[in-house]
Amino acid sequence: TMQSSGHRFRDVEHHPLLADNDTYDSSSSEADMAERVWFIRDGCGMVCAIMTWLLVVYADFVVTFVMLLPSKDFWYSLINGVLFNCLAVLALSSHLRTMLTDPGAVPKGNATKEYMDNLQLKPGEVIYKCPKCCSIKPERAHHCSICKRCIRKMDHHCPWVNNCVGEKNQRFFVLFTMYIALISAHALVLCGFQFFSCVRGQWTECSDFSPPVTVILMIFLCLEGFLFLTFTAVMFGTQIHSICNDETEIERLKSEKPTWERRLRWEGMKSVFGGQPSLLWINPFAGFRLRQLLLRGKKGGPEFSV
Repeated sequence: TMQSSGHRFRDVEHHPLLADNDTYDSSSSEADMAERVWFIRDGCGMVCAIMTWLLVVYADFVVTFVMLLPSKDFWYSLINGVLFNCLAVLALSSHLRTMLTDPGAVPKGNATKEYMDNLQLKPGEVIYKCPKCCSIKPERAHHCSICKRCIRKMDHHCPWVNNCVGEKNQRFFVLFTMYIALISAHALVLCGFQFFSCVRGQWTECSDFSPPVTVILMIFLCLEGFLFLTFTAVMFGTQIHSICNDETEIERLKSEKPTWERRLRWEGMKSVFGGQPSLLWINPFAGFRLRQLLLRGKKGGPEFSV
């Protein structure tokens, strides 16, 4: 049976509910939702996502046109240019996959008598309903007030990717933080070499830009690189720690006692990244289907097809 009194729904996120393999078979099923591009229409999140792209593009511009192209060392420019741009593409691809992937949303409005009859509940068995999105809450699902949905294994809502980080897109978020940390570190190293080279050459033929403009551009890049490296490196370490302990950030902050069988260390990593360790783990294009971008559907909830 379902508890019906309002006060029973105030804090039920830590209780065991439905098994992960339970599905909702209707016209708004998860299989249907998987065929649609997920996008959250949140003003703050969209601004943060655009800022992320602009900052990466700025870093690429400074590295390419201020530091590498004016360099007289062809191989130095070529190797670092290819490496930096490849990392930038991987970072932005990971960002897109994180932002446009359904994080594990529970179908809205599935708390119906028909659906509960299909669950074949045992006498006295208790399930929980989210009063905000009118859905049956699976185990470890939490409601996101921005996405307006219950999200399976919700870790947190990140405005920089304009999406929740949950069961289905955590891998892409981890890759995003890793690649941003790598290009930030790379940019800082290149800035160090460039400053040394410019000072040694007394700023003659150091850049196609004037010395003051070159200094300003590189100082801003250093500040950006340091801040991004610090933030994403910490976030990457936090995410890996959570995955290895099979514990989301919300569960950790609430000190929730696990009612599920924990997957520890490599089992947790394999459950998030899929299969045995391979290069596919660090490939944000793995599992990408172009037809998902070509399908069109009706707008519904916070997601729509593009």
